[in-house]
Amino acid sequence: MYTEVDVFVSNFTLIDPEIYQLWVEGCSSSEAVSTLHQRSITQNTGATVELIASDVLDHYRTFALLERLFTVPSKLSEQMIFQIDEPTKQMLIEKYYDLDDAVIRELLGRKLSSRHRKDLDEVAERSGAPLRCCRRQFDNVRRIFKAVEEIPGNVVANIRSTFLISEPLAKKYGAVVFIACMRFETAKRKLQYMTFNDFYHCAQAIMGSWTYSCTGPEYYDTEMDREFLLELRELRILLDKEKEHKHLICMRLKPKLLEKSYQELELNFRCVEPLRLGSWPKTDLAQFLCAYEQCALQMDVLREADLKLVWERYMRVVSQCLLTMYQI
Repeated sequence: MYTEVDVFVSNFTLIDPEIYQLWVEGCSSSEAVSTLHQRSITQNTGATVELIASDVLDHYRTFALLERLFTVPSKLSEQMIFQIDEPTKQMLIEKYYDLDDAVIRELLGRKLSSRHRKDLDEVAERSGAPLRCCRRQFDNVRRIFKAVEEIPGNVVANIRSTFLISEPLAKKYGAVVFIACMRFETAKRKLQYMTFNDFYHCAQAIMGSWTYSCTGPEYYDTEMDREFLLELRELRILLDKEKEHKHLICMRLKPKLLEKSYQELELNFRCVEPLRLGSWPKTDLAQFLCAYEQCALQMDVLREADLKLVWERYMRVVSQCLLTMYQI
């Protein structure tokens, strides 16, 4: 009699984080070998350059096979081919979806189409990142955008549950998705000085206060709260009391601002450009914005129209964004 036995033979898949980082950054195998050699790997380990090259090529082949699983991270845990422990799986996914601020700054505002994927040479040149690295990040942003743009609820939570990445990284992708959904103009000449981190903080402020805070199948936090936008129209009543508002602000700030800043304040209430030309200290701008908000709240016109909460919600974001954008 013969007994049938199912046999499964496998080896634990070893991943070198240093080699993986070089692969993620877009280095070719020969560039990776050269980098490792320059880091004195041969002296520290006694390995020859040929042995390092063989190890790098072996890792690169493994990464190429794993990459198809990274596009749907849940499959990495479901597959049986590669025996990888959970911490290593998390590291692989996190690094694969990692964002380079210089690259993402160049991708902001660009259409996430296959046609634009072919034109990433300029992004690579401007950011200083290898073309392969730019393509990986472009593909990741496009993949995440397509996956979550139609899912209601919190975009960061949706990204985390779908792509199994950390919250800080998911927040970055959430900001990129929000900017793309809102079609913000990020490539204008006057905004070239702003980094991705600047846009990130502005997007976080808007998402936190001006989008839907409700939950349900009809609410998206990548959409502006329409009821809030309608309420903003009512704030135009402040224009009828502009002189009173300005007087209150000037009286409040006169003992606090530098004399030069105060004189410019009396002449011009506009923000960012005139303030930058006048070389206002950032602390003066912060005090001005605080006074601008608080003095309006003291006026009867907002209280009588029951618009105090709307004004605070509006100014909370405006102040954060202006302070982020204001760089001298």
